[in-house]
Amino acid sequence: MTTSTKRFGGVLIAAACCAVFALTAAEKNPPKVKDFMRVKLTASQKVLEGLALEDFDEIVKNSQQISLLTLAETWQVFQTPDYVQRSTEFRRSVDAMTEAARKKNLDGATLAYVKATTQCVDCHKYVRGVRMAKLER
Repeated sequence: MTTSTKRFGGVLIAAACCAVFALTAAEKNPPKVKDFMRVKLTASQKVLEGLALEDFDEIVKNSQQISLLTLAETWQVFQTPDYVQRSTEFRRSVDAMTEAARKKNLDGATLAYVKATTQCVDCHKYVRGVRMAKLER
């Protein structure tokens, strides 16, 4: 292992610890879902920027942040089997994006980004539909 590889690994571990700490703190005082989703949107935009610039470190960093967000309590807006499945599939796509970026596979990371984006939009439609159905009752 080279010194730069060790340093990069240490930075990733530190970033993951900070993200977990931030998520734990956020779970004690959960933010509004809208604010939480804004964080996801910002990370998604940074992933897109990383894809456009072929900045694999930026893709990895922000896709990992998105994946961690999917584990937070605020993410779990429903406990239905359909929502859980959608959430799991989204996380898999985001994790595939991270893995492709680690391998410096721009096409694979881009494809995973498109898939995750499609899943994101589809899930938001699902959530709005469920909420509207509840309002109509």
